[in-house]
Amino acid sequence: MDRQQKVQQLVDNLARAIVGKEEAIQLILVGLLSGGHVLLEDVPGVGKTLLAKSLAASISGKFQRVQCTPDLLPTDITGTNIWNPQSGAFQFLPGPVFANVLLADEINRATPRTQSALLEVMEETQVTVDGVSRQVPTPFFAIATQNPIEYQGTFPLPEAQLDRFALSFSLGYPSEAEELQMLNRNQTGEIGSAKLEACITPEEVIELRHHAAQISVNEKTNQYIIDIVRATRNDSEITLGSSPRGAVALQRSAQSLAYLRLMLDPSRKSDYVIPDDVKFLAPYVLSHRIIVAGRRKSKGIIERLLQTIPIP
Repeated sequence: MDRQQKVQQLVDNLARAIVGKEEAIQLILVGLLSGGHVLLEDVPGVGKTLLAKSLAASISGKFQRVQCTPDLLPTDITGTNIWNPQSGAFQFLPGPVFANVLLADEINRATPRTQSALLEVMEETQVTVDGVSRQVPTPFFAIATQNPIEYQGTFPLPEAQLDRFALSFSLGYPSEAEELQMLNRNQTGEIGSAKLEACITPEEVIELRHHAAQISVNEKTNQYIIDIVRATRNDSEITLGSSPRGAVALQRSAQSLAYLRLMLDPSRKSDYVIPDDVKFLAPYVLSHRIIVAGRRKSKGIIERLLQTIPIP
């Protein structure tokens, strides 16, 4: 099976579980192929957990889910050393981060101390407990969710944590036709990640990541990325602009999107990143990396900036 078939099967597999969310499927695969992580900001019940479990099932990877609560401890995520009376020594008990796909549900309900337990593993794919560093399985892909409506009993994610996520987006409510299709699937027992069969292996995901990283980005497109990122640091409605990590994430995400579209659309001639790839992804990559003044929507501000920056 060639790479195009593998990518198409992966998309088709996710579409079997998630009804009518082609863009969300494309974005989560961009996060997977770019080696980044994804933050889903949406109301409960729209399929966030199902999307994460379906992705894990599709890549035959190990899936772990953590329900974040205020009493959750850092060791509940990373793992801890426990005393083994039989061996007379401490033994490491791995936490849920030792997985291919980790879902941190309602991450903003965990305390800042617990949230910080994810910083190292999201950046370096390792955890350090009692001075010993251990690598987590590869590929490692973290998906976190938070409810943007209810703030009681939550702890806002600090900028250092938000900056670790390559993309942030929401699934949104389905259309009337999609919701009806969802009910029909549910009645016949067709919906659910348990019904999915693996179509690629974790090793093949690593191979796809390697090929996505080979997609070229010319100097003008790189300059376009820099222009967008630097514009967030010089706008009157933005109090804190995107970090350089945002520019790197936008470039890597654009490479993955270009590769994904190349695999899914045989008529696409360009095997390199085009400015439209960057423009499409910029709101999803940068909106969570900025702090805006007042109650303005960060995504709307990024979209406004894109209208003012010349496309090469």
